Amino acid sequence: MANAACVIAGNQYLADRALKAGAKRVEIIPTVVDIERYHTDSVPSPDGMPRVGWIGTPQTWRDLGYPVYAGLATELEKAGVIFRAVGAALCASREGNLEIVPWSEESEVASIQGMDIGVMPLTDTPWTRGKCGYKLIQYMACGLPVIASPIGANREIVRDGTDGFFASEPHEWSARILQLCHDEPLRKQMGSVARKRIEEFYSLQVWSKQLGDIFLAAGNTKIGARNS
Repeated sequence: MANAACVIAGNQYLADRALKAGAKRVEIIPTVVDIERYHTDSVPSPDGMPRVGWIGTPQTWRDLGYPVYAGLATELEKAGVIFRAVGAALCASREGNLEIVPWSEESEVASIQGMDIGVMPLTDTPWTRGKCGYKLIQYMACGLPVIASPIGANREIVRDGTDGFFASEPHEWSARILQLCHDEPLRKQMGSVARKRIEEFYSLQVWSKQLGDIFLAAGNTKIGARNS
């Protein structure tokens, strides 16, 4: 990193790590989405039941998603809430109130649009502190309110009580999920604010020029160093 004209980091934690590793210049560019691809058009629930959604990989489902679901499964089932896990397995399945939806690039937006609430649970480790909140940004771009662990970039993306909620303990996850499931006006209000936040601060449309400017400046720095 010491030889780089510029290091681009996705959050402050990674930026600090880059500086400690010898980077001379660090710019923070958050994870972004193309808001022309992510729309707020909701996909109606086939059974009329509210859906709490998670998206990730089989490994992150095992380590991060499933432990939260398992602690809430009985309570959510009693409340008539479906937990949709996108990417948790390769094949679709439905067992009790757990709905497994395979992930694909072509279908991921529609899979999120079929949710009512997006969740991003994390444990506090160096790896999770380096994560850049992509799931949250995807949910919010589709107009969903979110519930997230207050760890790493999640704390920068979510404004607690405005476009989502933070939750750490099982009772907090349960309370916030049920609150949003039972309050459709609040879901819509928070989801609308969440979409606006992504448009203004986490969209490709906002950051593409700045990223290009960083590359140009870095290239000019290298050219100047060779000519000096």
